Amino acid sequence: MELLVMAYALKTSCAKNIIGVIPYFPYSKQCKMRKRGSIVCKLLASMLAKAGLTHIITMDLHQKEIQGFFSFPVDNLRASPFLIQYIQEEIPDYRNAIIVSKSPSAAKRAQSYAERLRLGLAVIHGEAQCSESDMADGRHSPPCVRNTTGHTGLELPLMMAKEKPPITVVGDVGGRIAIIVDDIIDDVGDFVAAAEILKERGAYKIYIMATHGLLSADAPRLIEESAIDEVVVTNTVPHEVQKLQCPKIKTVDVSMILAEAIRRIHNGESMAYLFRNITVDD
Repeated sequence: MELLVMAYALKTSCAKNIIGVIPYFPYSKQCKMRKRGSIVCKLLASMLAKAGLTHIITMDLHQKEIQGFFSFPVDNLRASPFLIQYIQEEIPDYRNAIIVSKSPSAAKRAQSYAERLRLGLAVIHGEAQCSESDMADGRHSPPCVRNTTGHTGLELPLMMAKEKPPITVVGDVGGRIAIIVDDIIDDVGDFVAAAEILKERGAYKIYIMATHGLLSADAPRLIEESAIDEVVVTNTVPHEVQKLQCPKIKTVDVSMILAEAIRRIHNGESMAYLFRNITVDD
């Protein structure tokens, strides 16, 4: 709301361009309809446009298609070059590592890291608990109790319940360093479960690389008590308090690329330089 109010104030003051620098775009996970829910990301895009923004600089949107929600340019910068540099410089014997995707849906991002680091790829398939998309949203639609005196409506066929397979690892992680890559690490339950299964399969060190470290609730305590050796996130989201609670959390500074993006847009220069060596799946 503060951003919207400031943007509207600039708009009413006849500003020529209003550029929003939003390293972590909020509500980016709510970018598709689940059951009969709202697409909050589209609502936020409409509000930003209505307030007067003419350009947005952000980093690692949850889905790249979110850029299509906006009626003005969106520069979706990437943190992967900084995280890959951290792997090469800070992880001893990273050549013995394997890139791990904690779900098949995140395999493209993991594949992009694996190809640039020339490492192997493993995918964790199956889930230990109900995912966010399958959780009950607290509503009953249609209602549990029906009034049978009126029109009963169409008799729709019953949908078969989805059975989640037991959690398995596709790929050999025995005697290797496992590096799990993702874009957002918020609720760390899935990551902790993935780390435990990787330990069981023989991985002797487990790292987590993520762009946005929200680390909400008791995430620092869960990380500290888990089999995870290190969690590496960028400074798109402030997490100083979480770092004090858990020394396993490390930070990579990405302010350089944000500053360069601001300078290039202000001077009317090309932004293509910031996207060099960036693949479609990154």
